[in-house]
Formats: sequence, structure tokens, C-alpha cells
Amino acid sequence: MKLAVRRVRLPEDAGVKKSAFFVAMMVFGISLMIWAGVYSLRARKLAAQQAQANHVVLTPDGAAAPGAGTGSAAGETTAQEIPLKGKPAPAFTLVNLEGKKVSLADYKGRPVVVNFWATWCAPCKLEMPWFEEFRQKYQAQGFEILGIAEDDAGKDEIAKTAKKVAVTYPILLTDGKVAPAYGGVDMLPTSFYIDRKGLVTTETIGLASKDEVEANIKKLLGPGDAATASLGAAPAVGAGR
Repeated sequence: MKLAVRRVRLPEDAGVKKSAFFVAMMVFGISLMIWAGVYSLRARKLAAQQAQANHVVLTPDGAAAPGAGTGSAAGETTAQEIPLKGKPAPAFTLVNLEGKKVSLADYKGRPVVVNFWATWCAPCKLEMPWFEEFRQKYQAQGFEILGIAEDDAGKDEIAKTAKKVAVTYPILLTDGKVAPAYGGVDMLPTSFYIDRKGLVTTETIGLASKDEVEANIKKLLGPGDAATASLGAAPAVGAGR
């Protein structure tokens, strides 16, 4: 007796279905990788925010610890770790909350703090009223704050947060290019102190103490200007958001 073997031909669309399955698996794998990256970044941001909210100053390796007897204040990196120290601050032009363009060049010859912040950043919102207070105190000497909202929130939410913390200095909307120009902002708040010559003198990463903030501002002003600061001076040119 002979055994017959019959060939079974697969349907013509079986190969197509198999290819579609592999494509779907590849898309799923790539999507999973992207989601994991976004989740990791958000987790790091939240961890930094929580640490700052608990008044823990996060400093890079090698930075002076708070209270160390080196002359460095809490949250401030050492001179070797500030690539822009002594160099011209990178120029930028951004739009404020009123839709007007504001450039760093508009404040040429004036001491300026460029402060990177976000609506989700609790330490930022603790520090911002201090900036407002010192802006009012030293405005007669031309001192100004430029707050860059490094944030995914909409303009209305940013404006609402700025109003809630009662700041009147210019709040600018990020274009995603300024932070990289300043060496990358990996933690918020981060502030750059720029003197009258347009040179970066100090960078603070994380929540600085109120005393440190004022000390850094006084360095920008110089002893004469700081000593003659007036609380009742008229608003500085360019005041308001």
C-alpha cells in the first residue's frame, strides 16, 4: 500500500498577515521604548522637585556643600563647573506673556538674572517672590529679573502661576533653544547672574537660600550700588511681564 502525501498550499494572504504581525510588533517595541524614556525623564524631574521641596539642595559632584568653609553658598557650583563664568551670556529673544518680544540685549548695561523655572516646580515658586522683593529693592540700580518658563504648560497656566506668586518682572515663554545655549538646564530652578558688561558671574542650580540670592545680586551691583539701594524707587524701565 502506498502512502500519498498531499501538499497543502497556504492561502496567498498568509505571508502578508505574517509581515503585518512583525511590523506591528516592531511599532509596539519602539513605542514602548519611547514611553519608557519619557517616564524616566519625568521620574527624574519629580525626584528633583521632591528633594527641593524638602529643602534638600542638590549639587553636582565636587560642588561645595552647604555651609562649607570655602566661600561657596548653598546651591552654587564651583568656578570650574560653570562653563559660562566670565563669558558673555548667550543672547536670546523670547515672547513675554503679552506676546511682545523681549531680548537680553534690551538690558545691555544693566545687571540681570536669567531664571529658568516651571509651573510644576515647587522650589521655583518659593524662590520667585524673593526675586521680586530684591527687584523692587535694587531697581533704582537698574537690576532686572527675566524669568524663562521652561515648561510644557500653556501660556494661561504660566500667567496664572506668575500671578499667584505675585511677581511682576518679565516672564518669557521658552522656545526650547535658550536652555541648551546656557549649557543645558537639568534641574529647576537654575539661575544665571549677568553683570553690566553682559558677563556671567554666577550660576545657581537648585533652590538657593534667600541670603545667597541677595549676595549674588550685590556682586552684580557692586558695593556702591548695593549700599545706596532704595526701597521706594520708581519702577525700572521695562518693568512688568
